[in-house]
Amino acid sequence: MQMSGHWLTTPWRRSAVAALAGALPVLAFPAPSLWWFAYVALVPWMVLARSAPTGKRAAYDGWAGGFGFMLAMHHWLLPSLHVFTLVIAALLGGLWAPWGWLVRHFLTGAGRRIVGAFFVLPSGWLLVELVRSWQGLGGPWGVLGSSQWQVEPALRLASVGGVWLISFLIVAVNVAFAVLVLLPRSRVPALAALVATAAVTSAAWMWSPRPDADGQVRIAVVQPGVIDGPDRRFAREEQLTRQLAGQDVDLIVWGESSVGYDLDDRPDLAGRLATLSRETGADILVNVDARRSDKPGIYKSSVLVGPDGLTGDRYDKMRLVPFGEYIPARSLLGWATSVGKAAGEDRRRGSEQVVMDVGHGLKIGPMVCFESAFPDMSRHLAESGAEVLVAQSSTSSFQDSWAPEQHASLAALRAAETGRPMVHATLTGVSAVYGPEGRRVGSWLPTDASTSAVYDVPQATGVTPYVRYGDWPTHAALLILAAWCVVQGLRTVRLRRPAPAPRVPPARTAHGSPARPGR
Repeated sequence: MQMSGHWLTTPWRRSAVAALAGALPVLAFPAPSLWWFAYVALVPWMVLARSAPTGKRAAYDGWAGGFGFMLAMHHWLLPSLHVFTLVIAALLGGLWAPWGWLVRHFLTGAGRRIVGAFFVLPSGWLLVELVRSWQGLGGPWGVLGSSQWQVEPALRLASVGGVWLISFLIVAVNVAFAVLVLLPRSRVPALAALVATAAVTSAAWMWSPRPDADGQVRIAVVQPGVIDGPDRRFAREEQLTRQLAGQDVDLIVWGESSVGYDLDDRPDLAGRLATLSRETGADILVNVDARRSDKPGIYKSSVLVGPDGLTGDRYDKMRLVPFGEYIPARSLLGWATSVGKAAGEDRRRGSEQVVMDVGHGLKIGPMVCFESAFPDMSRHLAESGAEVLVAQSSTSSFQDSWAPEQHASLAALRAAETGRPMVHATLTGVSAVYGPEGRRVGSWLPTDASTSAVYDVPQATGVTPYVRYGDWPTHAALLILAAWCVVQGLRTVRLRRPAPAPRVPPARTAHGSPARPGR
């Protein structure tokens, strides 16, 4: 099958088609949540790249497709960043240019090259996800494996190799379907790849260790809704929290930026929180978004308050949202503040993760906002003894978009990876809670809700393979790519080496002539 023809010979038209093809995988994520579509969504993009007349054009197809994917995944940023959203999508889309070249290289071959496609193409995709997951480039929002947050076999895979293993297998399945479409004669390795993927998933389902049940805790989430002004918001949170008295909760969680003042500067607010803690019988985890009194700058901090006031447990957010909370290379990119709602002042970063003891024998690991997208942060908290993971978030700027549901879904992956339950508490929805296997506990609190809710959260012990061995799928992908590069390098050297001169039999002299012996 070839996507050639006069219409696609125009570069701009071809790039537009590539961008549309690259945007297709977004339909597998919330809100559409067509999770099954992820397993074929890359096929049109690969078919297009394979039809490129040159490797350079295939790289452009990869770039355009990456642009489409990034723009579709982050389209809800347009009202805030405007044209800068397009700039970011174009820059990050360039990461897929080598992947487009690889698609053409492998899918125009046969035999061993087709077999190699099932290893190198998923590895190339994983390398792109790894690079763009760097916090300075926006973090791992929209990792392909995250689209499977509600699929139990995929969640079991996450406990073995994290979201990275899911991404690898999804791309491998897409490659198999692309081979079946483009190269029917190579259907044997394609079918073998599909069978192998099913076998890996089944093995994970059968033999991967499950978290050991260890009782449950009652955790309440307070979601005030969209309320302007820190004082009015605090009053509403206070009202909702007071309603939890007598419900025997072990912990109460407020969302990101739930307190707009430094509590050391506002002992009156700290006193009101302590009173709420005494009335409800539970510690309260709030999130302070304010200028510190003890050090310069604005911090976003998870602060624990008990019946006697501030407990001293505090976590300062470490990974900030580019442009939302700071501007990378502000001297060069500071103009973003003039075209959108970019950060006028950079917030300060924390230096280390913190595990908090909230009483009742419960230890929690707090994260703030999009830190829940980073698998390594939740893994390190689980290694450090956190029994419940907590993410405090606010997507109030993106209420009518796909962002709140996308964000809430990430907690399912983090819970499954670590074997620890996770609470995703927001100011304005969507708030959600997941058990240690990634299954949802209770109902989501939607974006139109202003309420509090109590969840009976199952606890678990034990260590998942992902927590024990870390990001081994990305390491394996790097080894596969390195091995392929070595093979290609040796092959290139062999081709460039001059061929040996042909062996020519020695000329016979007159003395050796049989017709004239002895001469």
